[in-house]
Amino acid sequence: MFSHDGFRELARHECLRLMAKVTVGRIVFTRRALPAVLPVNFGQDVDGAVLLCTSAASDLVRAIDGAVVAFEVDDVDLARHSGWSVVIVGPAAVVTDRVEHERLARTGPASWRPAPDEVFIRIEPELVTGRELVGASTEL
Repeated sequence: MFSHDGFRELARHECLRLMAKVTVGRIVFTRRALPAVLPVNFGQDVDGAVLLCTSAASDLVRAIDGAVVAFEVDDVDLARHSGWSVVIVGPAAVVTDRVEHERLARTGPASWRPAPDEVFIRIEPELVTGRELVGASTEL
């Protein structure tokens, strides 16, 4: 980032706190060797990991289980020209531990399209970056 570009870098703890305020983000992964972006609802675990809930038979599960992915969330106020964006990069994996799955079934995010074979996907936040756009100046 360049100084005086209107953005402020966010610390990891700020990024995770801001993420907790929204429920929809975008997962970035590879599909047929090309980048793919998909909006999804999500939750956060107590350690900051991103949690998704979807059908075990979904194309998304096949594409990201065991892969490194990016996950992006943001919130923008168009009238004030302000907002923030957070990106998490890390490995994604289907939660296979029965006890952990039961815990997430109680506390984790619910799929917007429930299926009988739902699984939880956990994205470990290895790299967490964010920036905040501070309100645009009206001075010339």
